[in-house]
Amino acid sequence: MKALRVLVVEDEILIGMLLADTLGAMGYEVCAIEATETGAVAAAARCNPDLMIVDARLRDGSGVTAVEEILRTRWVPHVFVSGETLTIQALRPGAIVIQKPFREMDLSRAIQRALDAAASS
Repeated sequence: MKALRVLVVEDEILIGMLLADTLGAMGYEVCAIEATETGAVAAAARCNPDLMIVDARLRDGSGVTAVEEILRTRWVPHVFVSGETLTIQALRPGAIVIQKPFREMDLSRAIQRALDAAASS
């Protein structure tokens, strides 16, 4: 079975690399790691991800806004990773959010919830 392509949107380089390594070990293919809102939107158009892992707060732009822009063209399951989970829930009720710092098990469960929600819609 072909590995799902994942776009990682994270402005902290080390966290982005950690996410990429963790996702790779979980059997996913990371198609891009982007640090900005503009970069995330461009990467989504370029690599057509099956899933996105997104930090809500970026130094240059917003992960929430990037997701909203990407979803205008097509639905992509996504998980927000943030230190401010309540803020994201207020902006996007029903969003799948995990708290930083996170455990691999939390990430795995959140990804499964996002994929299951996409499959049932």
